[in-house]
Amino acid sequence: MKIIGYVSSEDYLALNDVSVVFEKDHEILFDTKSLATGAVRTDLPPGSYTLTFAKAGYGSKHVEVTLPVKEPIKFRLLSDKLVGYMSPRWSTSGEKSCIRINSTTSCRVELFRYGKVKESYGVITWLDEHGPRAMTQVIPDGDIAASGLQFGTIGFPYPGMTWKIEAPEKSGLYYVHLENEGGEFFSMPWIVSPKKPTAKIAVLAATNNWNAYNNYGGRGNYINAEGLPPRPTVNARQDLSRYSEKDMNVFWKSPNDVYPPISFERPEFGNVVGKNEELTSPMSGRLASSCAPGMWRLLGWLEREGYEYDLYSDNQLRDGTLDLDAYETLLTEIHPEYWYREEYTRVRDWVFERGGKFMYLGGNGLDCEVEYVDETTVRFLTDKSNTSHEGGVFDPELRIAKEGRFDNRFHKSTNQSPAQLIGLVCDGEGTGAPYECRNEEHWVFAGTGLKNGDKFGINSLHERIPGGASGHEMDNRTANTGEGFISLAKGLNPETIGSSGAEMLYKDFPGKGGEVFAVGSMNYISSLLVDKPLSDITKNVLNRFLRNDKGQK
Repeated sequence: MKIIGYVSSEDYLALNDVSVVFEKDHEILFDTKSLATGAVRTDLPPGSYTLTFAKAGYGSKHVEVTLPVKEPIKFRLLSDKLVGYMSPRWSTSGEKSCIRINSTTSCRVELFRYGKVKESYGVITWLDEHGPRAMTQVIPDGDIAASGLQFGTIGFPYPGMTWKIEAPEKSGLYYVHLENEGGEFFSMPWIVSPKKPTAKIAVLAATNNWNAYNNYGGRGNYINAEGLPPRPTVNARQDLSRYSEKDMNVFWKSPNDVYPPISFERPEFGNVVGKNEELTSPMSGRLASSCAPGMWRLLGWLEREGYEYDLYSDNQLRDGTLDLDAYETLLTEIHPEYWYREEYTRVRDWVFERGGKFMYLGGNGLDCEVEYVDETTVRFLTDKSNTSHEGGVFDPELRIAKEGRFDNRFHKSTNQSPAQLIGLVCDGEGTGAPYECRNEEHWVFAGTGLKNGDKFGINSLHERIPGGASGHEMDNRTANTGEGFISLAKGLNPETIGSSGAEMLYKDFPGKGGEVFAVGSMNYISSLLVDKPLSDITKNVLNRFLRNDKGQK
């Protein structure tokens, strides 16, 4: 018998023992079960058939197939888990976004705004329908990381069968909480920007970064970045190139046009915030500290300290919805790694030429260019060959030598090093430590009582990489760092693979230029709420930038 396809889960894990029935004109001609590899085999003659797939714990579905197939089909089944996403992920006040969910039972939907507290905007609805399991979704076959899950498409013939909500007037980070009758819980973020600026501070949500780290569908920018392999995964450590010693030498080294697009239309498990999680709760798990739950800590800190702000997505900076000239200062969140070229150009020109004030409060930022495909899809230009990151932690000699011509992937694809703007580029990872004050006379440390050699950023909510505010992924100067950057502090992380702790910098750009404050650490925001000296330093910078005290000592 010939293999006509492989059946896999939403994670592209091979599903064995899936019942498959072949029908033609409603007559059953053949039935089989998938193998351990997910393979589906048949010897039926050429023609068109209706295939029905069923497995306990997964939604059943019908697929129309014409035999023979040119290449094995990637049949995809969706598990019975409660998941969802907002479509679109970001909206301007007054615009509508669709609640996309998969649930086997009736589901309660409640809207919250996440700031100093989780503020409920009330129950939106209960999502259900008359048919059995009517809120379960049918996902397309093939590469669903590229196509998106297309919830609300199959079996939703009328617009009234999908639920849209209007973005509230107040800008901020909103979360939709889902709770179904089966006892499951899921939460999903929604960025709401203002119709017109309402504050002097703009905060940039790293929505491109959230997408890059999202492996839902079996592919992200870290798993199967070059496309889904022909066969689904049976054992990740044995099958994925990420874990192959041979393939690590070519990881992220293909030409940029090789990497397929990745869709935002997918659930984001890295952005889930627990129902009972609070602002000062430790950040657990692998991704929370570098995605939306981490950004919430920055927004909550701003509100606790009395600062008003407007929130925008990466795409809204790219397309000009975020008018930088309407704000005194722009803040990044924890991990702004993936930027559109247009984002960088807008921020660079605003700072260099029009007095913009930029607070880079993360680590490993501006590291890779993102190509806009459409409103729901992007492509990551992730070729790192001939950069200082080429060997990464897997090639210590190259990492120490920094022999690459380019500082990072963004530098390579745009021919512009972000070190010209923020003074720093990522060169270390994996440890956490406090900063050490090294410029006590600088106004940044006013009122903190810190002296040279004193430690700050000792306390942290970061559980994945604990130890202090300098950590997780850290940045330092490069040969392309422009003149005039003043060193303020240095992370006390141990020397590892050609790197050391994060360097904290400040620069007052000459003439009509603005100012930049850069912390160079992904752990920084994790300490804001629980480390007073670090909080005071951040307030000193923010207050100066808002007062427009450029040029004053």
